Amino acid sequence: MSASNPKRIFLLSPANPAGVRGRIILNEEAQFELALRFRREGLPLGELFSFISGLYFRGKLAYARAFAQVPAGVAGVMVITACQGLLAADTVVSASDLQRMIEVPIDASDSRYRAPLERETRKLADLAGDGCEIVLLGSVATPKYVEPLVSILGDRLLFPAEFVGRGDMSRGGLLLRHARAGLQLNYIPVATAVRRGIRPAKLPKLPAQLP
Repeated sequence: MSASNPKRIFLLSPANPAGVRGRIILNEEAQFELALRFRREGLPLGELFSFISGLYFRGKLAYARAFAQVPAGVAGVMVITACQGLLAADTVVSASDLQRMIEVPIDASDSRYRAPLERETRKLADLAGDGCEIVLLGSVATPKYVEPLVSILGDRLLFPAEFVGRGDMSRGGLLLRHARAGLQLNYIPVATAVRRGIRPAKLPKLPAQLP
């Protein structure tokens, strides 16, 4: 492994399954193709959360898949969940799995969320090894992700410096642009970074052909 091309795993913050789109896909009377697939065979978590969240999660997933570089046997794109710690983005989940996520708040003081997240983060850190960077694609302005992750990963936990001051939709658009262009953002340690800042200029509208 060269210093210019380090191994890198991405942790994606979750979609909100209790929102409008989460309720839509859980509706047993929904007849659109994705809902039918979900009821019949489940969906990969990344695909499910992309539907629920829209641009922001779609941007995180596209970016992480474009730039993950992982040791053998380790998933490069992991999703933070409300009650199962970290799950690979390709993990197939069912309606009952999603319902359980709705029942547990993403709150660092709630052991139902924090204990599985810390357990799975320790496992991931051991599997990845010391030379692998771990990048959080999610909010660092609140403790809900930062506290549990930094307590285990310390300075190994990084995030894109360009996220500071941006809202969710702006982050999603930024990530999609960089994934398409093949250009990575600048990663800095969460533990020592200034996590709030002036809002950057608005991004130009995304071209329609972007996924």
